[in-house]
Amino acid sequence: MSLRKVESLLIKRTSVQRVKEGAPSLPCAAADFFGKGGRPLLLVAATLVATLPCAAQYVGKVSKTDKGTPELRSIAVLEWTGDAGKPKASRLVPVAVLDGGELQDGGIYLARPEPMALIPEVEYELEQNGQPLGLFDVSTAGRQQGSWVGFGKWKPMPSAKPRPSAAELAKVHLADEDDTQSDEPVLHRKHHADDAPSGADTGSQTAPSDPDRPVLHKKPSSDSTDGTSNSQPAGSTGSTSPAANPDPDQPTLHRKTDSSNSSANDSAGNSASASAPDDPDRPVLKKTRKKPAADTADVESVAGDTDPDRPRLKRGKSSGDAIEVTPTLMGFPPDVQQTVAVSDAKAIPVHPWTYAWSNPDDEAKMKASLEEMARDALGLTPPPAPAKPATKSATRRTTTKKAAAPPAPPAPAPLDGEQFRVFELAYGSGATLVLSAHTGGPAAQQKFVTLIAQPDLYGNALVLLKNVTDGTHLDEKPRMRLVDAVDAMADNRGELLFELRGATQRQFALYRVLRGEAEKLFVSGGGDAGSASSE
Repeated sequence: MSLRKVESLLIKRTSVQRVKEGAPSLPCAAADFFGKGGRPLLLVAATLVATLPCAAQYVGKVSKTDKGTPELRSIAVLEWTGDAGKPKASRLVPVAVLDGGELQDGGIYLARPEPMALIPEVEYELEQNGQPLGLFDVSTAGRQQGSWVGFGKWKPMPSAKPRPSAAELAKVHLADEDDTQSDEPVLHRKHHADDAPSGADTGSQTAPSDPDRPVLHKKPSSDSTDGTSNSQPAGSTGSTSPAANPDPDQPTLHRKTDSSNSSANDSAGNSASASAPDDPDRPVLKKTRKKPAADTADVESVAGDTDPDRPRLKRGKSSGDAIEVTPTLMGFPPDVQQTVAVSDAKAIPVHPWTYAWSNPDDEAKMKASLEEMARDALGLTPPPAPAKPATKSATRRTTTKKAAAPPAPPAPAPLDGEQFRVFELAYGSGATLVLSAHTGGPAAQQKFVTLIAQPDLYGNALVLLKNVTDGTHLDEKPRMRLVDAVDAMADNRGELLFELRGATQRQFALYRVLRGEAEKLFVSGGGDAGSASSE
């Protein structure tokens, strides 16, 4: 810092402090520290610089909000039974809310009384392996087994509007127009030699070439072509005949006869023919109308009812607004399915988590290696057979016998509920493998294992995290069930979302795989559940 800057800083800091203490302002305060001529002494300046923190408090660095940091981002899990898109029953379980770069428990964050993640009309985007699967709108919220869950409707993703075709974008002019004054390109229809001119009179056009084509004729005027008048007196009952059609085979449209005129003509000219039937004993069929049954609940016929606002009972379906009840999912059915749901105010680009193997054989090799590790952890690998002691023969034979082929190894034990997934959690980060399985038998005797691994430099599977538990210790150490990968921190990097299911309760945990380690970022519901050993 230059001396001139130190001088200006000292004057400003000292005047501010002396004004707070009731001392004189800048001129008097500056005279106490500076000599004649207004030039500061170097010794005095150095002393004041050393005591500068005592003169005024330093407010510290003012942190600026990063524009890329999202305001709010909610992570949840949708559980349903039935078909995707049209579930029989469903529920939304909140997991975490990202607020200001920190993860909060989505089940209790800003609960009034329901948490903010389950406020009605909140929309979630359903994702499967990073790809959009649909939308879920929350309508109601409730508590199940002490935890908040949301209920709503699964909607398909809105389809993008199709782009207009080239024919729709181009402006086609069917009539001849003078486009010399316009710079807009115009498409014109090609004229043929047999086309009639556009300004020709319609009456001078020739007859159509098709004789069976219907033709509309104009109503004949009062003056006919032969000089006779077609006008009739007002009281005449005769009808005006249409003009003769030159073509007898051509259909002609006629005007419908008026019913009033026909009735008048019948009454005037056919009154004599409208006599009684010939046989008076002849039966005549008459159409009868059934009277509707009297409605005993209708009170409109009550005498003296002059109140227009009086309620009346009516038969039929109620027109009131009925509450639509959404089928809710209860308990943990064996066929329940899970997927990730994300609600964010900002649109984030789609990031698939699928890893593309350069050699398809590497995936099978990694899977076989992890399956062998899972069998060892579950105790399904049979112990090696003891070697037979070698016996010395009494006599040596000069001829050597061909060695017998070793017996075939036994088939590996099956893994129940095996789930194997491979992710690319960041662009160019390599493969991350997750395998989950358990043994068969009764639930209390089952053992569960979950492995998170990555390939090492030699192409072998390196286990980063291993979770092993059994059916009798699930509340102490719950089993880990992979849901999917999700970008929970909105940094375009995926985290592994696991369900920690115990015997009577469950939680959700987010793990970040980075630099050869699987770090636990967040666990819903508090506590330290889901502890696992790293290798």
